[in-house]
Amino acid sequence: MPNRRRGEISAVLDGRTWTLVLTLGALAELEGAFSCEDLPSLLARFSEGRLAARDMIRIIGAGLRGAGHEVSDDQVATMRTPAGATGFAAIAADLLKVTFGAPDAAEDSTMGDTCGAGEGGQTDQPPFAALHEPLCHGRI
Repeated sequence: MPNRRRGEISAVLDGRTWTLVLTLGALAELEGAFSCEDLPSLLARFSEGRLAARDMIRIIGAGLRGAGHEVSDDQVATMRTPAGATGFAAIAADLLKVTFGAPDAAEDSTMGDTCGAGEGGQTDQPPFAALHEPLCHGRI
């Protein structure tokens, strides 16, 4: 069973439940794939709220490899989810959310309509909190 506090999620791909995690090595892989020199740059890239299908393949592939699965991006590209393309977007968004510390709705009762934003839109978020808004409002 995946441990979300450690950044692990589970996802159904090709009818099989997989564990995914963006380890430090997986994050380094993504930095290279997206030509980002550091984690804040990588987060800024994801926080733009626009992910291409190729981006989702790379993120999910890195998450699978981070969890120890020997799967190439080409193999990920041929996998299917029960929810189709929307399922891939949800998997990528969830993986980024647990990795970069955006609160889980089940764990943070303050999300509500403002997604945890306090007065003036300020949040009590962990580092990389910029990911919170795009995820919370469905822009990733």
